[in-house]
Amino acid sequence: MYQLAIAHLYPEQMNIYGDRGNILTLRQRCQWRGIAVRVDGIKPGQVVDWASYDLVFFGGGQDSGQALIADDFVQRHGASLKAAIDDGLVLLAICGGYQLLGHYFLTHTGDKLPGIGALDVHTVGGEKRLIGNILIEWTGQKRGAVRRTLVGFENHSGRTYLGTGVQPLGLVQRGFGNNGEDRTEGAVYRNAHGCYMHGSLLPKNPHFADHLLSLALERRHGAVAGLVPLDDGLEVQAHDVMVERLG
Repeated sequence: MYQLAIAHLYPEQMNIYGDRGNILTLRQRCQWRGIAVRVDGIKPGQVVDWASYDLVFFGGGQDSGQALIADDFVQRHGASLKAAIDDGLVLLAICGGYQLLGHYFLTHTGDKLPGIGALDVHTVGGEKRLIGNILIEWTGQKRGAVRRTLVGFENHSGRTYLGTGVQPLGLVQRGFGNNGEDRTEGAVYRNAHGCYMHGSLLPKNPHFADHLLSLALERRHGAVAGLVPLDDGLEVQAHDVMVERLG
């Protein structure tokens, strides 16, 4: 039996717009397939051995929640998590978690808040919020030229800009994405994925959830057969309805 261990960073402080649903989706899709899965909530002040985890989830939060954990995340976990990401650790970060993985956040008042530099991105605060449903065209980074759609919900004032060390998660078809200017949404480096897509993301996009699980299984257990197919009829129907509305 395959086994996976998932770390959920700051589940109490960084859980907004249904982000916890991503953890529920990952756990359930493992259980349906007979994959043993353990989910550990990582609290402020906790020491973490990242080598013991196969997949990390870092949700978004209100400014107050993000302020409570930012120093702990950068100072306690920054160097070790960055090294684990460089080594191929699978990660999904949403909104505030995504921003903290970058180099810095320059607020609209001129304060420069550091990130951990695991993703070659930086964020600049704006006075206008970028809000609404979002549709992107996604290129699976380890799946050749396969192109898929991802749907979600965004609500952020930060404008994130990509450096040369990352690839966008996808191109915006409807919505704002990273900054509302260059049509990019999210960033991918090795097996780490950051984006602004709340909603929550994975229940609406089961193909992307399975992409993350496949990466984690391959890294932990070596070459594995494709995941056992699940009956995703309802999930796909919900996804396609949003694609039709937004497309």
